[in-house]
Amino acid sequence: MTLTNPLLSLVLLFLASTPPCQAFSVSSITQPNKSRLLPRSLSSTTLSSSSAADEEISSILRPSYEIEPIPLRIGHGFDIHRMAPIEEAGQPVVIGGVVIDHEDQKWTDKEGKYTGTPNSIYSTQLGVIAHSDGDVIYHSIVDAIFGALTLPDIGQVFQDTDPRWRGCDSSKFMEHAYEVMTYYGYKIGNVDVTLILERPKVAGFKPRMKENIVKLLRTTEGRVNIKARTHEKMDSVGELRSLSCHVVVTLEKTSAEGS
Repeated sequence: MTLTNPLLSLVLLFLASTPPCQAFSVSSITQPNKSRLLPRSLSSTTLSSSSAADEEISSILRPSYEIEPIPLRIGHGFDIHRMAPIEEAGQPVVIGGVVIDHEDQKWTDKEGKYTGTPNSIYSTQLGVIAHSDGDVIYHSIVDAIFGALTLPDIGQVFQDTDPRWRGCDSSKFMEHAYEVMTYYGYKIGNVDVTLILERPKVAGFKPRMKENIVKLLRTTEGRVNIKARTHEKMDSVGELRSLSCHVVVTLEKTSAEGS
């Protein structure tokens, strides 16, 4: 088989060379007068359940106060990542679990690193610079779920200094956020995504993004919406040097925690 698309070749090389992100097992998570196990997640590989890193994550998700069983919770999540020529980023643009295949884009070479002239235009395939795969939609959803539950942000739970998350498929973060949400007795009410990037265009990819979110959060299509807009060629987003995302989620109380 001959690969004629340069981005596809780079994507396949990236996928083949990226080690799977490692898993952790949260030993326990308790609230006042409660003692339950948080479901195991991120099961691609297994670390020792007694590791210091596992215990640190467990403690982060174990607040000293009660997460009160109110009927409806609302959370907001935000994420932003740099975009750069794929040879610099080392990985493709992944949004909502979808690799965004695209033609060469007119990227603003702010420092003149590639063109020799600052603020000139460099035609290139784009990638995302991030510790994990840099999926702004997944990261924002996880942050919104944690926020709705009054838990720390995604950067505290999955720290960008932890080698376990280097190059990690962010669907693993989504799976863990789902398990945390259900442990505390909630399900998705709705998810409203606003993706902000100038290019590449993503309209054709949105149905697959939505399908991925619905599957990972065990919800329905009528509860997930994805909007995309440009930044009218302003600032780093308009110059194709970054992309960002806002997410609002509502969580509905289910019958019982841990169910």
